[in-house]
Amino acid sequence: MLKTAYQHQLLEAGCDEAGRGSFAGPVFAAAVILPEGFSHPLLNDSKQVTEENREELKAYIQEHALGFGVASVDSQRIDQINILQASLEAMHLAISQLRPAPGLLLIDGNRFNPYPDIPHRCIVRGDAIYSSIAAASILAKTYRDAFMRQLHDAYPVYGWDKNKGYGTAGHRKAIAAAGLCEYHRKSFQIIPKQLKIF
Repeated sequence: MLKTAYQHQLLEAGCDEAGRGSFAGPVFAAAVILPEGFSHPLLNDSKQVTEENREELKAYIQEHALGFGVASVDSQRIDQINILQASLEAMHLAISQLRPAPGLLLIDGNRFNPYPDIPHRCIVRGDAIYSSIAAASILAKTYRDAFMRQLHDAYPVYGWDKNKGYGTAGHRKAIAAAGLCEYHRKSFQIIPKQLKIF
């Protein structure tokens, strides 16, 4: 059973990211402020929810949230500053969209760069503990999956409609055959440097 709040004095926003371990595409983050007592029987960490149920939850969260923001940081930026910093940057961008501004941030994981004027709490596996973080994980995941499906239309060889950029056997085989494209994360050293990059 997910907890509805960390405390009850301040307006809370849950924050989470999606795509951190992917070989290709942006990392997405979401921040969500839920109303008091928000619940949905399917709500959980996005990795524990089917794709069909994630889409149902996405619509429900966006309809009932007091506020939400979704943002992304692209593969070029990931290569510049590393995936951890890019994930935290995406979180900051998502938080900046929130209206009203929250009084406390609940961050999934154990690392965060403080956001100006808003205290935060880092919570390991927070997406399986707090509703607002679980809701953020659903939005980050569904927005990123939709983006990767769009990229698949331009680069169908990699199968991003199915693997969403992660290092599946099929994706690795496609990379070995076709090389890397502009959306792959070059800093991840996915393939030996002698293979072509286009």
